[in-house]
Amino acid sequence: MKRIFKGKKVLVMGLGLNGGGVGVAKFFCRQGAIVTVTDLKTKEQLEESVLKLKGLKIRFVLGGHKEQDFIDSDLIIKNPDVPNTSPYLEIAKNNNVSVESDVSLFLRLAKIFTIGVTGTKGKSTTASLIYHLLKSKYKRIFLAGNIGLSPLEILSKVKKGDKVVLELSSFELDDLEQSPNIAVITNIMPDHLNRYAGMVEYIQSKKRIFKYQNENDILVLNADDPIVKEFAKEAKSKVFFSSGQLAIKVAEILGVSEKSIARSVRSFKGVSSRQEFIKEVNGVKYFNDTTATIPEAVIFAINSFIERFPKAKLIFICGGQNKGLNYARLSNEIKDKVGELVMLPGTASEKIKEELGEFRNLHEVPSMRDAVKKASGLAKKGDVVVLSPGAASFNLFKNEFDRGAQFIKFVKELK
Repeated sequence: MKRIFKGKKVLVMGLGLNGGGVGVAKFFCRQGAIVTVTDLKTKEQLEESVLKLKGLKIRFVLGGHKEQDFIDSDLIIKNPDVPNTSPYLEIAKNNNVSVESDVSLFLRLAKIFTIGVTGTKGKSTTASLIYHLLKSKYKRIFLAGNIGLSPLEILSKVKKGDKVVLELSSFELDDLEQSPNIAVITNIMPDHLNRYAGMVEYIQSKKRIFKYQNENDILVLNADDPIVKEFAKEAKSKVFFSSGQLAIKVAEILGVSEKSIARSVRSFKGVSSRQEFIKEVNGVKYFNDTTATIPEAVIFAINSFIERFPKAKLIFICGGQNKGLNYARLSNEIKDKVGELVMLPGTASEKIKEELGEFRNLHEVPSMRDAVKKASGLAKKGDVVVLSPGAASFNLFKNEFDRGAQFIKFVKELK
């Protein structure tokens, strides 16, 4: 694409550790922009991301923001994790500085066919499966968004006729004033209530995925989710319901044959960090489900593993920071169905302990290394160990993927 940002002063607000901020900074450097990256985290905390930008002409302001940067910039690209209530964004708006996200900028500039996927859980798997299914029919298709790749990284590659699948978090949707051509909503459960005022506000955020659609667009809804099902009443677009895998419905809508769908589903390997099998040691199977960051996701995992391994004792590693969620139902499921519970520290852990009451098989540990060691010591041949935290990770880890990576590291060290 043309270097439309050449010479423009671009401020990347929030480098982060998931790859998105790195992709944004690289894009604007290639564009010839004057790039500043600012983040509240320190250089040491962001070392992994900073190293990926080594050699690029970037000014870094780390460990805090400078007000003047929000006045002097031509454009600010905010990380989705930055709330719109940030006082620095208010400074920018008061000085008529444009503020966008990488997704909003991509949708505005790309002008190609997009398929957006959101939901509380299952959006990564659904988006990845849609991409996998469509590859059998369409040669030029891309996958980006919340899955770990900024869509700006593919902006120079896409052209008319291409299709892009975007995984979209509620935080990313908050910044949009344009909806994808096909919008897919997997489910709605309580989440991020430490950022949103309540469920009503969280649901309004999710609705933005179809808010700007027109009668030529398509909305695919989970018919089994009562909240999601109701969205059909507000849609201006054509609505399709699915009680099965929503990805298959999208593939059918876009003309993928039944035979190709069946073949692609069989070859789909799933998404890492989601009930991902890591290793079997001394007859004990270990699974990484670190992206289970809400109680409902852990409940799903418990029942899923009971179905897969009905004779196994389940040993779950849970805990972390609370996002304003309710742990009563999860605690009941743990009491009834989990053999041993290994608990990482955090505010969510304290809530779970309170709800569990006199649950004797609770083992508190200070770190992931200790959690894996404790779980392996409790496990016998035929048992299953699962990291499925049901909470945020930021008290002990960089993010949930760092949490999963540490779990994998220590599991692989077991003998």
